[in-house]
Amino acid sequence: MSEQVSFGYEEVDPQEKTRRVGAVFSNVAAKYDVMNDAMSGGMHRLWKDRFVRRVKPQPGEAILDMAGGTGDIAFRLAARGAEVTVADINQEMLDVGVERAMERGLDTLVWSRQNAETLTYPARTFDAYTIAFGIRNVTHIDRALAEAHRVLRHGGRFYCLEFSTTEWPGFKELYDVYSHKLVPRIGKAIAGDEDSYRYLIESIRRFPDMKTFEGMIRTAGFSNTRVEPIMGGLVAIHSGWKV
Repeated sequence: MSEQVSFGYEEVDPQEKTRRVGAVFSNVAAKYDVMNDAMSGGMHRLWKDRFVRRVKPQPGEAILDMAGGTGDIAFRLAARGAEVTVADINQEMLDVGVERAMERGLDTLVWSRQNAETLTYPARTFDAYTIAFGIRNVTHIDRALAEAHRVLRHGGRFYCLEFSTTEWPGFKELYDVYSHKLVPRIGKAIAGDEDSYRYLIESIRRFPDMKTFEGMIRTAGFSNTRVEPIMGGLVAIHSGWKV
């Protein structure tokens, strides 16, 4: 039997997942940031601020922001003086980011279409690697983590912001109802796309829990791994170092 990977609650061929995830983000690119505000009540902005504070970008250091299409993390990193390369597998998402950068008069960012599993950069190119709300959409997460390790310099750091499973009693049940019942409806109302947002919620449910994902980061070669839960683990900041 051929390899199967998860696409939401479905099991599909790896190539099919890559194609379908691409279609999801092509569909939602134009309304992606508006939907983030609607779905999180604007809290995603606070999570991203906190994430970048943990990364501690330094003036002049090279950072790869993977799956960073619309620029949300890259703009924050660049404001601290970092030299940021924004990479994303989806050209529509990159196009939105470039347009937003132009509106801000920000011309220091490098934009590149890349597959997280097969980056085209030489080994030991970057001082830091960031990925926010993108790793769960990668077809083979272990390959993406191995590539992150490869392109980092010794002493480089890996930071990932991703949804997880909240451990707060009571809140988990409320969030399950909200995400499964309401988020697809919000997607239909704002972005005209119910199915894409149903997939995005299902992809959160299928993502490994915090402890399991931390183990995957260690398996990829990272040391001093750490998990910082937010809202009981609804969102988590994962980090590790290449030593």
